[in-house]
Amino acid sequence: MLVILSGVAGAGKDTIKKELIKRIPVVDTLPSFTDRPPRPGDVPGETYNFVSTEEFQEMIENKQLYEYNVHHNHFYGTSKKILNQKLNSGKIIVKDIEVNGTENLVNILKEDVKVVTIFLKVEKEELRKRLEHRIDKPSEEEIQLRLDRFDYEVSKIGMYDYVIKNDNIEKTYQIIRTIIEYESKK
Repeated sequence: MLVILSGVAGAGKDTIKKELIKRIPVVDTLPSFTDRPPRPGDVPGETYNFVSTEEFQEMIENKQLYEYNVHHNHFYGTSKKILNQKLNSGKIIVKDIEVNGTENLVNILKEDVKVVTIFLKVEKEELRKRLEHRIDKPSEEEIQLRLDRFDYEVSKIGMYDYVIKNDNIEKTYQIIRTIIEYESKK
């Protein structure tokens, strides 16, 4: 099963994903490939697979990605090889991805893989506060870039199986754990 966590930048996708991996033994992650530079706290191969723009473009040309997109001025994409390996391991895969990537993955995989989509929702003002207090200290320009995309991303909520207001990490974790348990039994 593939569980997709989505939402606006700063919604808490990575934080919730880490909690799920830490606390549920059958959960694993699927980091995207990206050409953006690592931020403080990023772990190559764990948070993202970091490659150059040229390497990313080669992956596109060699059809090594299920989907890819330009998001906040950088490429992001999902490796066919790594996703298939992880799915074949029998683990529940949790992937955090933006709304266009979610739509693309669901359309590509829906016939072959159980995909559960979850959108983490936060209010716009809360989002600004979270972005301003991130460890990687985004510039005002980067914050505005993410805020400008807020309405577009929220407009895609209708395509998700579940929408959760993420205002409490523990509560959100417990809700998603319940969703995973429920969906695993279906």
